[in-house]
Amino acid sequence: MLLSVGELAKRSGLTVRTLHHYDSIGLLVPSSRSDAGYRLYDRANIERLHRIQALRRLGLSLTDIGNALSGPEVPLTEVIDRQLAQIERELAQALRLKRQLIELRTQLAAGQAPDLAQWLDTLELMTMYENYFSPEELERFPLLNDADAQAEWSAMVDMVQGMIDRQLPPDAHEAQILGLRWMRTLQRDTGNNADFLSRLDKMHASEPAIQASSRITPEVQNFVRHAVMEGRMAIYARYLEPHELAFMREHYPTHMNDWPILVAALRKEIAMGTAPESPTVQALAKRWMELFRSYAGDDPQTHLRFRKAHDNEPELMAGSFVDAELLQYLHKAFATLYAKA
Repeated sequence: MLLSVGELAKRSGLTVRTLHHYDSIGLLVPSSRSDAGYRLYDRANIERLHRIQALRRLGLSLTDIGNALSGPEVPLTEVIDRQLAQIERELAQALRLKRQLIELRTQLAAGQAPDLAQWLDTLELMTMYENYFSPEELERFPLLNDADAQAEWSAMVDMVQGMIDRQLPPDAHEAQILGLRWMRTLQRDTGNNADFLSRLDKMHASEPAIQASSRITPEVQNFVRHAVMEGRMAIYARYLEPHELAFMREHYPTHMNDWPILVAALRKEIAMGTAPESPTVQALAKRWMELFRSYAGDDPQTHLRFRKAHDNEPELMAGSFVDAELLQYLHKAFATLYAKA
């Protein structure tokens, strides 16, 4: 069955002018023309138009759509799946907006004067969070949905800012204790999800409005990071030689932000059921050792002292997003890695 350009426009909800434009840029070329020269579209054209509309809804430009469709053809089922996922995101966003509107209406009906500026700021922040987290993740995010968690974080930020204002050094015992508490709470409120943590860090670095709302500024983050490092250094000092501790102090900060990314990658492989002997996991295990040696050096005796510290001091793992399951997985990967060496 062939459709004229007018019929296709009517059934697709597009204008004839749009279809003419798609033809002129080579995005949707009619399969044939009538004797009178009118454009005619066949089943393959209609399927391609569905892909175009689906990709358009995903936010792609016409140029990007043309590039995407010029390569290996994406199965139509995959295109539909993407559309369904987009609709789910839109529905979740609409549901959150509905809840906000109901709350606002309830306040107005009760004669209360809601803080509209704060309400609008909340909507703006929600939109920003949606750029980094799925609707399902946002539903479980305590900082958005748990008043007690919000109050706890606000209190911790106050304490950190107070230490900064007092010019308390990060190696002060008070700062070390707070730094470790911060990391334990962060691990709890992210569900022990290191990937969640990485995206949180990226969001805070990219969104000034998030920093202003949470008051977790780069200065606060830097203080906490150094307080955590100093807290761990104080524990390692019981096991390492002075020159080993000095080497660690010099090199440990270099890759602090790389660990959550690596832990997240390993957890992903665990969730997928990837064997520790697989090339992907072997590469991650190798990266783990590279990061470890970057601050521990290459002396086997030093490595033994680190291992003893971790065996005796569970506090070293607090807020690290590393647990027994991940360590066991890594040990299996290391066994294969060392066997190849």
